[in-house]
Amino acid sequence: MTQANQLEPNLISESLEDYLETIYHLVRDKKVARVKDIAKARDVSMASVSTAMRRLADLNLIHYTQREFIELTPEGEEAVRKVIVRHEILRQFLQDFLGIDAAIADTDACQIEHHLSDSTVDRFVRLLEFLANCPDGKKALELFRSCQEVNADLESCRQICEGRMRWRWRGGEAELTTLGDLTPGRHARVAKINARGALRQRLIDMGMLPLTEVEVERVAPSGDPIWIRIRGFNLSLRKEEAQGIVVTPI
Repeated sequence: MTQANQLEPNLISESLEDYLETIYHLVRDKKVARVKDIAKARDVSMASVSTAMRRLADLNLIHYTQREFIELTPEGEEAVRKVIVRHEILRQFLQDFLGIDAAIADTDACQIEHHLSDSTVDRFVRLLEFLANCPDGKKALELFRSCQEVNADLESCRQICEGRMRWRWRGGEAELTTLGDLTPGRHARVAKINARGALRQRLIDMGMLPLTEVEVERVAPSGDPIWIRIRGFNLSLRKEEAQGIVVTPI
């Protein structure tokens, strides 16, 4: 296997990533995370949790003192956000586009999310953008769903496709703008990322996925930076970065 085909190595293990996700969800839902809460949520012993917490603290991903609440560090928030984004990409593809049962899609996404390279994530996002925004993508998805709904065999599916080849998207043109053009308090859904390379990957890792809701919280007097809220995280973007995110205001 060549170096180009190898997956980028994860900085932390799959198990530790799962612990970070558990901490994130506990803090989001219950405002605090304690060893006993994590043990209950993951159905493991408190001793196992304590060992994992010490390891995460050594990696500077959490603030952890015995018998105290556990908090994510900025580095921990960045790491868990990246895992959550990968989970959502997979869940959205499996459930919303392939029509897989929600519980199964969520379980499968949990199994796969730890093993995706950045390049694979980028291709998934491009596919989601195409299916969500391009008329031809919508057409292909509509035909696929029609075949699945009737559990069609190959010949029946061919007939369905031939019978609907003249189908055209009649949804009209949605209002599009950029995140950088929105004023504080406005909400929008992400349509597409118009960026390349490292910047595109950074925006993906922030959670800028198709159909994801984002809110502009405030803008600096100079117009740069812009503070946003997305997927429960408060983040800041440079004006240039925000203008590379195409959105539909809601």
